[in-house]
Amino acid sequence: MERVLIIGASSGIGEALAREFSLRGYVVGMASRRIELLNRIKQELPNTSYVKHLDLLRPDEARLALRELISEMGGADIIVINSGVGHENAELVWELERPSIDVNVLGFTAMAVEASNYFIKKGRGHLVGISSVAGLRPFRLAPAYGASKAFIIFYLKGLRHKFKKQGVDVVVTDIRPGFVDTPLTEGNTKMFWVSTSQKAAEQIFNAIKARKEVAYITKRWRLIAFIIGLVPDFIYNRL
Repeated sequence: MERVLIIGASSGIGEALAREFSLRGYVVGMASRRIELLNRIKQELPNTSYVKHLDLLRPDEARLALRELISEMGGADIIVINSGVGHENAELVWELERPSIDVNVLGFTAMAVEASNYFIKKGRGHLVGISSVAGLRPFRLAPAYGASKAFIIFYLKGLRHKFKKQGVDVVVTDIRPGFVDTPLTEGNTKMFWVSTSQKAAEQIFNAIKARKEVAYITKRWRLIAFIIGLVPDFIYNRL
């Protein structure tokens, strides 16, 4: 039976993905800061599951927690790094910028390094990172959030290159969501093409099974990515 470990599984995409994998017969490991929510979800899953408290604001402790959860599960075939935070911050308030860096950059990297070294030692595996369409171009209303997602995109590219050069059978999948109805987007009235968490989870599951390198969620966001990639900076900066 295959084993998937999801970091950031207490709500939103992470929770929906945990439920999707469990329904498909996987052993599911769930890690999050909000352990009480994980325990509730655990009671509702149809297959074997494990939970672990993990706080990305404490990256060294989080690395240890990840190692412990992998051991408790008897190993992991897929590790999904889903945790992330973000705020609109037009006034550039430091207290709103910092969490995007602490969680989406430092915390993400700590988990990616730990997962990568585990898979290298194992000789195979599948690392999945949740970035964002917001990481493709600078975003004036949330500079740190967009930049942190761009960091994730390029870090995953670097890991993919590393594994291929080393000849290690580790697949790296970059999931780039558009707008998904989650607690992170609650109250945002400017969204369009909004997906439910369930629909996002189904498409993410299919992308992982297909061993895709990059997947846009939902699929129509690939069109937006293509369009904004064509816009010259001097025009984009006027938008």
